[in-house]
Amino acid sequence: MNKSDLIGKMASDAGISKAQATAALNSFIGATTGALKGGDKVILVGFGTFSVSARDARKGRNPQTGAVINIPAKKVVRFKAGAELNGAL
Repeated sequence: MNKSDLIGKMASDAGISKAQATAALNSFIGATTGALKGGDKVILVGFGTFSVSARDARKGRNPQTGAVINIPAKKVVRFKAGAELNGAL
């Protein structure tokens, strides 16, 4: 399912236009991004939790040449599925 499929499904399930569903989805994405940038977690009870964690810098290998490369530290988004989502699968 891609973004346009999700918007269509949201619109039909909620009985709203695709434009309203697009606005709602974009608002959710923006609010989630802002919260994660601010260091907060986004907890959707039953669905899951979005959080940010830090990856340390590390050494890796180029698979083609075998040369050692430096992989810089960075922040990554994590998602942990909630109990209801896990149960549905």
